[in-house]
Amino acid sequence: PLTGAAADDVIAKRQWVRDHLEPDARHKYEILSEKLRLLDTILKNNWVEPRETLKLQCLGITFGDALAQELGLKWITVEDEYGRDPALVVEGTSIITFPLTAISKRVESGEVVDVYELFRAACETIHRLKKEVQP
Repeated sequence: PLTGAAADDVIAKRQWVRDHLEPDARHKYEILSEKLRLLDTILKNNWVEPRETLKLQCLGITFGDALAQELGLKWITVEDEYGRDPALVVEGTSIITFPLTAISKRVESGEVVDVYELFRAACETIHRLKKEVQP
């Protein structure tokens, strides 16, 4: 499960993105379309530079929140030889996705990120994988 320092880090990253909304509009973060709109706005306005990996990873957490909301995924911590990272799991399966770097690795390599297309493609892939693992 996502607990302790890992959970605190995800909360802080989520808050950094949420704080781009006006204080009286921060409740809109709970709306899927608003999460995606916020990510799109931040990226299209170049409010984060390609060298600002931490801020780009904040966007990845919000992207993960959108996936979790749309697909019923659960945040977990995955530990491997490289360290501990937040990830999303399709409960009851071995399907795990790592949204933390979904945006950062693209921006850092110079790609223009279409948040809506990235979200559509990720949802499509996860749906396909779920069908493949079901009996």
